Amino acid sequence: MPAARESLLDAAFAALGRGPWPRVKMSEVAAAAGVSRQTLYNEFGSKDGLARALVRREADAYLCGVERALSGVSGAAAPRERLAAAAVWTVRSAAENPLVRAVLTGCWNERLPTSVRTSVRTTPPGAPEPEPLPAPGELIGEARDRAVRLLEGDWPPGAVELPLACEAVARLALSYVVAPAPAADVARMVRTVLA
Repeated sequence: MPAARESLLDAAFAALGRGPWPRVKMSEVAAAAGVSRQTLYNEFGSKDGLARALVRREADAYLCGVERALSGVSGAAAPRERLAAAAVWTVRSAAENPLVRAVLTGCWNERLPTSVRTSVRTTPPGAPEPEPLPAPGELIGEARDRAVRLLEGDWPPGAVELPLACEAVARLALSYVVAPAPAADVARMVRTVLA
């Protein structure tokens, strides 16, 4: 039922864009996805299960975007430009997607699903536990680790140690998420730091 699952997650994300999560109705999400409410409950177990799956999907999409940004540019300056592109993606993604911003920063507001932050069991007895959501440090660490993996063959000898450079860029991008500035400033700052 992957198509129904994605349709349900798309409908839930759209509903979140129209109003705060506490007002999102499961029946409306199911109707928007073109499935029954029972199908929604079978897939996610509860509204909390839907929220967790939605946040997980958005976090995974953010990480896929990091990988795309890191796979882009070629040439001598490529590793630095690729890190700059990943930093810009981080800032833009957080600016456009409140769930990505919340997962990156740990700052949740009343419009977002707050139950996903708790460790209290929200799945019905007998249902499988959902995959845990990453903490802010874990998500940015995952972005850093992907950068190290994708850049290690291209990193110039004699330059600052690759893991340290990737960590610095990830944290620099996060600072721009917390205190927003134009994306061009992020890229310029990354290039300056890595020069």
